[in-house]
Amino acid sequence: MAEVQEKDNTWIIVGVCIAAIILLVVMLKKDETKHLQSGAVAELQKETFTKIEKRHTSNNSTAAEISGK
Repeated sequence: MAEVQEKDNTWIIVGVCIAAIILLVVMLKKDETKHLQSGAVAELQKETFTKIEKRHTSNNSTAAEISGK
C-alpha cells in the first residue's frame, strides 16, 4: 500500500521568517532616518563647527599677545 506522505512546511516557515526580517529592517531604517528630516543634525553641525573655528582662532595667538603686551 502507498504510504501517506506528510506535508513539509519547512520552506513556508523559512519564507515567512525571511519576509518578516526584511519588513523589520525596512521599518527600523525608516525610523532611524526620521531625525534627519527635523534639521536638528544640521543645526548641531553648525554649532560644532562654530565652536571649532572659535577654538582655532583663539589658539593662534601672536607673540605680542603671549608676552602680555
